[in-house]
Amino acid sequence: MPKPEVLTPQAADFPQWYQDVLAKAELAETGPVRGTMVIRPYGYAMWEKMQAEMDARIKAAGVRNAYFPLFIPESYFRREAEHVEGFSPELAIVTHGGGKKLEEPVVVRPTSETVIDAFMAKWVQSYRDLPLLLNQWANVVRWEMRPRLFLRGTEFLWQEGHTAHATEQDAHRFALKVLNDIYADFMVEILAIPVVLGRKTQRERFAGATTTWTAEAMMRDGKALQMGTSHELGQGFAKAFGITFSDEEGRQSLCWQTSWGASTRLMGALVMAHGDDQGLRLPPRVAPVQVVVLAVRTQDGAGEAAAGIAESLRRAGHRVELDTRTDLSWGRRVVGWELRGAPVRLEVGPRDLAEGKVVLCRRDSNSKVPVALGQVDAEVARALEEAQSALLSEARRYLEDHTSSVASLEEAEEAAQTGFGVLAGSALAGDSGEATLNEAGVTIRALQRKDGSLPGTYEDLSDLVAVVARAY
Repeated sequence: MPKPEVLTPQAADFPQWYQDVLAKAELAETGPVRGTMVIRPYGYAMWEKMQAEMDARIKAAGVRNAYFPLFIPESYFRREAEHVEGFSPELAIVTHGGGKKLEEPVVVRPTSETVIDAFMAKWVQSYRDLPLLLNQWANVVRWEMRPRLFLRGTEFLWQEGHTAHATEQDAHRFALKVLNDIYADFMVEILAIPVVLGRKTQRERFAGATTTWTAEAMMRDGKALQMGTSHELGQGFAKAFGITFSDEEGRQSLCWQTSWGASTRLMGALVMAHGDDQGLRLPPRVAPVQVVVLAVRTQDGAGEAAAGIAESLRRAGHRVELDTRTDLSWGRRVVGWELRGAPVRLEVGPRDLAEGKVVLCRRDSNSKVPVALGQVDAEVARALEEAQSALLSEARRYLEDHTSSVASLEEAEEAAQTGFGVLAGSALAGDSGEATLNEAGVTIRALQRKDGSLPGTYEDLSDLVAVVARAY
């Protein structure tokens, strides 16, 4: 457990606050190679909960998990010109192995479109093989010049889905199903983070995609964070790799494809969307420890009572940790669990037990209430549900309070200093307007219709509104 050192206040230095939390809550540390990271057990337990929730949604959509190689022949990337051009600055390329120069250099996986497509070309023969829906959980390498733990790294963990379809319409529908039913549902219901959904501009879309759909969230410093993306790939990769199928009339056609991914960047989002000056505030549905039971002392029956309460809560299905480390100061123990964001803390001491109660503390609101021993299970269950809902409500209010409608590029730049600006597309004046924003450190995060709904794939920018912000 970390020492109860004071964190840098968010208002004083948000980036330093973020680094302080990662270190003192024991989530992650930088690795020995620039841009790599070591995810510590408490942090990895958070990622495992995220992984399990997303994986369940992925499988519910009919997708099956597989695994593909870490090393990809360089020639595979050369087959799709826009794709290789977009990734070239980030590629890590192996030229020697086993003490010898390789006949062909291999790329360390930055994403798997090319290697998966090579096998899709073998596996897809007829319309009966479609749709082919695949996902893999893996690590990827993109040579990052400005790494930041969880947010940008040379190596990170993620899931990447890849699908092939018989029609453009089916691919389009599936790309949006991923965006809504997998990503947005998980982010809102589990992470308690509201997201802005929309289409990326051509400047911001994935290299090799025809359309990129995005889920964007606002962090507590007003900046945007891209939480996950779903891409319509058209037929470009299918043409490059020969992914064809015979339809019911025996005619040969190219497949239509999608790809989509979400990464350990979500860990950074969880910290920055909910954390406060005391550390993490974890939504109960993703918290590795939902309830910590602290024995004030182990004598006078308090230790036994705390153990019994913890066991009862475990049987009720909660993730519980019993803390009887009375050799540490009470303040250090309390601050340590606040820092780690445990949603509910139960304080069990002899005096409270003599009165037939314990103290229930909620991390989201920092509230404390006495609870009768006979009501502990019910009150903890209620507190966990209320904490989950409260964090989402608070994040929604923050998003609403820091989003404003703007009428010009100048107003958009100003709004982006503290949150999101919603700018009518006609005010952008095409690519030149977007370039002007980019020069000011502001990007178009998502394109939407004026009512906030998702636009069509080919709707013109001038008919849409653009959500603009500074971004990580």
